[in-house]
Amino acid sequence: MGMTMTQKILAAHCQKTHLTAGEFVHVDLDMVLGNDITAPVAIDSYDQMEVKRVFDTNKIALVPDHFTPNKDIETANLAKKMRQFAKDNQIANYFEIGQMGIEHALLPEKGLVVSGDVVIGADSHTCTYGALGAFSTGIGSTDMAVGMATGKCWFKVPTAIKVVLTGELQDWSSGKDVILHLIGLIGVDGARYQSLEFTGEGLSSLTMDDRFTIANMAIEAGAKNGIFEVDERTIAYIEAHSERAAKVYRADSDAEYAQVIEINLSEIEPTVAFPHLPENTKTFNEIPEINIDQVIVGSCTNGRFDDLKVTAEILKGHKVHPNVRMIIIPATQKIYLDAVKAGYVEIFINAGAVVSTPTCGPCLGGHMGILGANERAVATTNRNFVGRMGHKSSEIYLASPAVATVSAIEGKLSSPRLFYKGE
Repeated sequence: MGMTMTQKILAAHCQKTHLTAGEFVHVDLDMVLGNDITAPVAIDSYDQMEVKRVFDTNKIALVPDHFTPNKDIETANLAKKMRQFAKDNQIANYFEIGQMGIEHALLPEKGLVVSGDVVIGADSHTCTYGALGAFSTGIGSTDMAVGMATGKCWFKVPTAIKVVLTGELQDWSSGKDVILHLIGLIGVDGARYQSLEFTGEGLSSLTMDDRFTIANMAIEAGAKNGIFEVDERTIAYIEAHSERAAKVYRADSDAEYAQVIEINLSEIEPTVAFPHLPENTKTFNEIPEINIDQVIVGSCTNGRFDDLKVTAEILKGHKVHPNVRMIIIPATQKIYLDAVKAGYVEIFINAGAVVSTPTCGPCLGGHMGILGANERAVATTNRNFVGRMGHKSSEIYLASPAVATVSAIEGKLSSPRLFYKGE
């Protein structure tokens, strides 16, 4: 029996010629990632191991993004601990304020991950790098500590779900709608400890930003990882961002899958995940009128340049509804600067939106956009659990930047297709 993309990458990193689902393997790592919440815990564990040095100063990335800029003394001390560890261990890829960004947008932008890599990160959305054809997955802080010390991590080889994409996305549908549609189909545990492997002729119509968004939310279906078949667009992105060469692993024609799902992209509608699970998805033919209080465009899911571009295109000439607070968060400093150069930030401010420095802040209910009692938000983030963005009675509606932006203008949950049809 042949191997899937994930199985081939793991096999190459444990010096085996063949792996099957269910095997336990000890693999070499290409990157170990931590942030200002998870890295300090890992550092404490690392110190207890009494190792003299990290395994490779170039294969560890530390990014202060969750509570950055620091919101209080406690978070300042967490960032300080990570900063000092990076200095003491000469970590090459430590990104201070001014250089940092939201970690899962920053590492691809900096060229630190390429196809064929094995990446672990003490953050569940580390699966984002599967968009590049890498095996990447979230782990706990103790595993991160061991990874920093030894350059290795153990895995149970996952079974896989093959997702075959056909057709092309229509106007105002995006990668966010695709992944919400898929999670709606299989549920938040529909891919539990499995690899979601995306392939098919429909890949060619998806931008890299679409793919990053889809891979980012693989974990919301319970997946161990999400991974895209490498194509010319992937290679072009890697060549533009990294000095390292891509390593391409393709699934064998006789690879074994637990399930095969086909999605016709041309049939994907603007989709919203209602509270309080990403699987609670609806399209606008079944959505009642719901007034909102806040809109967030940003996060590791949808804070990239394409997301800001569609937001600016919709906002131009319009105003944010007087009952709505709109917060726009570029995912990295480079994306922020590119948005300034493109004139997007001026559009945002003229429309009445707030533009923030890169931060995860509101996504995890940390800062920079906390919801009060009974408030509702439309957010381009990845989770809408009870109390995720603030008060336990608040509600989060997950959506694409297009849906979020039109909703900010209308003051209620709204479809971009209906919005432009009515103009």
